[in-house]
Amino acid sequence: MTGLNANASVASAKLYAKVSWRLIPFLLGLYLICYIDRVNIGFAKLQFLGDLGLNDAHFGFATGLFFITYSLFDIPSNLVLARIGVRKTLLRIMVLWGLLTAAQMFIRTTGELYIIRLLFGAAEAGFIPGILLYLTYWFPDQYRGRVTSLFLMAIPLSGVIGGPISGMIMQHLNDVGGLRGWQWLFLLEGIPAVILGFVAYAYLQDGPAQAHWLTEQERAALERDLESDRQKGGRGFTHNFGDVFKDPMIYAMMIMSFTVNCGINAVSFWTPSLLKTAGLADVGLIGWVTGAISVVSAAAMVLIGYNSDRALERRWHFTASGALGALSLFALPLAAGNVTLTALVLTFAAIGSFCIACIYWTVPTSYFRGKGKAGGIAAVSMVGAIGSGVSPSIIGYLKVETGSLFIGLAVVGVMMLAGAILGLFAIPSNSVPAAVATLKPTFP
Repeated sequence: MTGLNANASVASAKLYAKVSWRLIPFLLGLYLICYIDRVNIGFAKLQFLGDLGLNDAHFGFATGLFFITYSLFDIPSNLVLARIGVRKTLLRIMVLWGLLTAAQMFIRTTGELYIIRLLFGAAEAGFIPGILLYLTYWFPDQYRGRVTSLFLMAIPLSGVIGGPISGMIMQHLNDVGGLRGWQWLFLLEGIPAVILGFVAYAYLQDGPAQAHWLTEQERAALERDLESDRQKGGRGFTHNFGDVFKDPMIYAMMIMSFTVNCGINAVSFWTPSLLKTAGLADVGLIGWVTGAISVVSAAAMVLIGYNSDRALERRWHFTASGALGALSLFALPLAAGNVTLTALVLTFAAIGSFCIACIYWTVPTSYFRGKGKAGGIAAVSMVGAIGSGVSPSIIGYLKVETGSLFIGLAVVGVMMLAGAILGLFAIPSNSVPAAVATLKPTFP
């Protein structure tokens, strides 16, 4: 029996390694492009605020507007994905967001900036909850921490790749062909999304049943594992979308999602400005330092995700990551005026903010069951998107009112810390169900 179990374990590890290598690098690439396009306005602002006569309050409000329409369309998009599949959904999302990213090069007034960010949010709505739902079609709970962390690693990687590229575009293409650097930035970084939308339609399958790259035996084994996952250890509702809101746990997850996204966006949108305020004047160098911060946080994100799966534990990983991110935001004033110390503190802030996100998303994707899963995941994502909009708006407003970025960042830190503490009490101790945690696979 021991030999049979060992053989089964090896076969299972090989199967999920195969699925992981097929899906995760490609999905990570899509999210990488998505996140670069979402936050490149943080680099563009280093030029266009002066060009257009705007201030940090206008910038913060504009970035917040993106998440208003993003949150409004999150749930409808995910419910549609559950019906029509991921291929058609991604084609629509990516082509639209790519075109609107490029269209930002034509902004001339505050009103145009606000309108295009609202449209941009509507276009991208449903991307993240859609992919997270899609991953539940392929991976049972025991793999969820590592695959989620690998997918969400695109957030820090967007800084590794997008930071230096954005800096170089703005520095070397400024005034080329009569266009400012920020205009070239939006144009060149919008094109890949349009192309990848069509690639995703051709490359992906809506589920394992259509996966021609799996053998019949592999598809059967995958379906058995997923069915076992659905039947065992599920604590959440397994009914329709309306039933999800009868479970008090969803409201705790909404609050946690709100605070998690506040933290991520504080780091993602304001790192270039913080480095510039600390004394780093060269735009290209700001990009490279942002990239270095992202390398470290990406590595930490994967390690935390793997360790959470190995330990079969989510609650303390979530709380510790959130506390690290919050305390780092509190510590930023201590590094004021020192580029090296500011970069170091921002690195810890990025580690905490990104790691808490990867742990958080293992909770709703494992908790919700049945027909309510698509809507439940989208609902908590929607509230998180509101947090994403609130965070830059608060920081931008307080910067204009007080002259300091640190006050707004401290407010976000308080919200992050509150969410981390809530997670300590709200996340179930068996959030990785023992019934599906009998194997500890090693992949990829």
